[in-house]
Amino acid sequence: MGRYDDLVNRFSTTRVGRFVGSRIAAKIDPIVFKATKGRYTSTGKPTLPMLALTTTGRRTGQQRTVQLAYIEDGDDWLVVASNFGQQHHPAWRHNLDADPNAHVQIGADTIAVRATALSDDEKAEKWPRIETVVPQMEVYPTLTDRNIRVFRLSRR
Repeated sequence: MGRYDDLVNRFSTTRVGRFVGSRIAAKIDPIVFKATKGRYTSTGKPTLPMLALTTTGRRTGQQRTVQLAYIEDGDDWLVVASNFGQQHHPAWRHNLDADPNAHVQIGADTIAVRATALSDDEKAEKWPRIETVVPQMEVYPTLTDRNIRVFRLSRR
């Protein structure tokens, strides 16, 4: 990881960084990511492996897209519902609970996936690798009392 990557990733764990990430970048990143076929986000080249997850809104039925870091796990991808360490779960987590069928964009590819939540034991097994790939995950769980869920995204 380069100096710029480290700076961006550390900034995202600060109070200001979490605010910017959750209120501004979360709205801009999916648009930039899609338009550039996964080459850029609001901070430039992604500092982490990134995907765009499109779920169906559980109340509206509308398609909702969020930008997330991911961890490769065999042929699957793991995503963490950290919500920047906020006290409430991200909306996409509730959407996946209601309808686990979704789509991901990784680079220029769009892939139909099915999400399953990892059990606490599975999460504990995967967590050290998650922290290695996404260093923010060392900090976000310390900011909340909620059980941060990890989802496996498998090709449909």
